[in-house]
Formats: sequence, C-alpha cells, structure tokens
Amino acid sequence: MVNLTSNRARRYRPPTAPVAAGPEPRGFDVATLLGLAGAACLVALAIGLGGTPGAFVDLPAILIVLGGTAAVTLMSFSLEDVARAQPMMIRALVTRIQDPATAAREMLLLAETARQNTPLALQAALPKLRHDPFQHRAVSLVVDGAPVEEIERVMTYEMQATMARQAKSAGVLHRAAEIAPAMGLIGTLVGLVQMLGGLDDPATIGPSMSVALLTTLYGALLANMVFAPLASKLERIAEVEALINQIYVLGALSIGRQENPRRLQMLLNTVLPPENRIRHFD
Repeated sequence: MVNLTSNRARRYRPPTAPVAAGPEPRGFDVATLLGLAGAACLVALAIGLGGTPGAFVDLPAILIVLGGTAAVTLMSFSLEDVARAQPMMIRALVTRIQDPATAAREMLLLAETARQNTPLALQAALPKLRHDPFQHRAVSLVVDGAPVEEIERVMTYEMQATMARQAKSAGVLHRAAEIAPAMGLIGTLVGLVQMLGGLDDPATIGPSMSVALLTTLYGALLANMVFAPLASKLERIAEVEALINQIYVLGALSIGRQENPRRLQMLLNTVLPPENRIRHFD
C-alpha cells in the first residue's frame, strides 16, 4: 500500500524564496472627510457672516427632508439593501483606495515561491492573507489542489456577486441623492401653502416661509454634499476592487497552471492601467 502522506512530505520543500507578506489593512483616507468638512465649513462660514445662524435651523424642515428622504429611499429598496448601505457609506468616508500595482507584486511574489518550491509552499502565506478574504480564498484553492477550471469558476462567481452588492449600495446612495431635492421641493410647497393660508395672521408668515426656503436648502445640501459624492466614491472603490480581484484570479490561475512568473507579469500588465504597470523582473 502506497503511503501518500510520506510521499507528499518528500515532495514538499521548504520555501527558499520570500513569501509575500499579504496586503496591509486598508489605510484611513482623509480626502473624503476633508472635502466634506471643508464644504460644510464654507457653508457655515457664509451663514455666520450673515449674522443669523439660528434662522437656518428649523425642525419641521429637517423632519420633511431627512425623514422623507429615508422613507422614500426605503420604499425603493428592501430593508436589507438599505441596512447594508449604511456600513458602505462609512467605508466610502474612511477607506483609502488600494493600489493595483501592489496587489500585482504580491501575486508575483507568491508565484515565485510556488515556482521555486510547490504550490503547497503557499500554505505558509495563508495566515498573512486574511486581510483580503478574496485573495485568501483564491490562494487557498490553489493550495488545496483545486483544478484550474474550478478556481476560475468559483472566484468569478464570487467577484460578480461582490460587484452586484457594491452596485446596489451605490444605487441606494444615488436614489437618496435624487429624493433629497424632491423632498426639499415638497417642503417648499408645504411652507408656501401654510403661508398663503395664514396671510391674515402675520405671525405665521415668517415660520411658514422659513420651512419653504430651508427645506430646499437642506435637500440641496444633502444631495450634493453627502449622498452624491459618497455614491461616486463607492463606485470608484468598487471599480478598483474589481481590478484587484481580477489580478488575484489571474495570479491564482497562473500558479495553478505552474506557469513562469514572468508570463504572469506580462499577463497582469495587460489589465493594469499604464501608470500602474510593474517591472518586477526587469
């Protein structure tokens, strides 16, 4: 009877090339927060220079715009979709977009290790790849000896599912950006009706006019300073992540086929933008 365990142990050699350290945790991106804070400060400064900051705070207007936007957005999606969009909004605020060139170099290091030893040698790198579950799963399939066709099929399905979830979350933000100005317009009409209905009482004209104007202001600020920029940032993150995941899939397939890492570099450079192309072996 053949001892498969001992044969496998004899075939395995300790890695002689440095194993990739794996992606670092995504850094904190201050650009979005600085932009949001800068725009808010400019608006606050303009209000403060007018000398009447309190006139720009109106509870009925806030309820119409915030409450109405949340309610109508919820009508357009399921509760799960809206709940899933909340952490994605925070992610868009603080997440720094990854560098595709760094991901390509990491896969080349893994490919070199597998080429000089065996794909089983990549098992030592798996704990260091947990920062990116997609990359960890792709390399795990290679280490487990899964057929190349199965690796491509499984990872492609996962990549498509991830892109669909991100697109839906961005769609929630885009929908909120469309609804907020509309709720501002509705609040304006409500305020005008209240004002016209109380012309015989001068004391009601001021509050009604305040609702009419402030709802439009709140809706415009929410749509153009919060929801629309966050949706654009989230789409940009999804676009770069799709490219990086494609790099991981190409690298895993190349390692599974036991191809020369130089060929993998050439293949990766075909999908990388010109400014991100790498020359690891040059």
